[in-house]
Amino acid sequence: MCLAVVALDAHPQYHVVIAANRDEFHARPAAPAHWWASGMLAGQDLVGGGAWFGVSARRSLGTGHEFSRRHPRDPDAPSRGELVTGALLDSSPPLLGAASIARDGARYHGFNLLLGEIASRPYPSAKERRAIRASPPDDRSTAAYASNRASGAIALSAGIHGLSNHLLDTPWPKLVRSKGRLAAALGGQALNSAAVFALLADREPSDDTALPMTGVSREWERMLSSAFIVSPEYGTRCSTVFTLGRDGSANFVERSFDAAGNMTGETAHAFTVAMPVHQHA
Repeated sequence: MCLAVVALDAHPQYHVVIAANRDEFHARPAAPAHWWASGMLAGQDLVGGGAWFGVSARRSLGTGHEFSRRHPRDPDAPSRGELVTGALLDSSPPLLGAASIARDGARYHGFNLLLGEIASRPYPSAKERRAIRASPPDDRSTAAYASNRASGAIALSAGIHGLSNHLLDTPWPKLVRSKGRLAAALGGQALNSAAVFALLADREPSDDTALPMTGVSREWERMLSSAFIVSPEYGTRCSTVFTLGRDGSANFVERSFDAAGNMTGETAHAFTVAMPVHQHA
């Protein structure tokens, strides 16, 4: 079960801030984030060949997978990681790309997918922000969401959005806490990066009275209820923080962990994204 919290046009200095945990079985081999020959920056699942989170010259993208035993497993289903790599190479606008993924989603096990343009842009003025809040997002939105457990695709508005054990912004305890902590980390003039990694490292389980019912045992529900999951069999394999500044500066930091929750490595990548030409007109 993965966790992803996204701040979209929620701070004067940052167009995008993404905090994400990848939760997976420890026996499934993976490579840490690196630049692929195709031009994307992502980790790699060494079984299915895909990725769980990545960025490319055009896209920044995160994905969260449902963990539910209520749906039978199809051994012939394609890897959900290919949805990420395919979307990173797609040049269509986010909402159209998400709609295409949603149409083809029945072939896959349960998934949630967030994708967005990586192009930086100026912070909207107060008047522009009021107009954005008053109007629903449309096909010009810079980010979108798709799931094969929901109908169609959704354009994302400015603000903080998130995924945990269910559909977009489902108010389950760890997601509510994580969104609140990301908002607090964005409360100053600059991002508090330590606070962002701290929210991803939260190992406190939810109270039993607040646990959801996803079809797994009560023990698993309790284990999955923390932002950072630790168990010998399944848990948080890596934590990633990605930021895209208004000035085009992009930073991607990934920390890897073992089955005991100990950090085993960190990889960091900094690069620059060009501002859209029309913004300078």
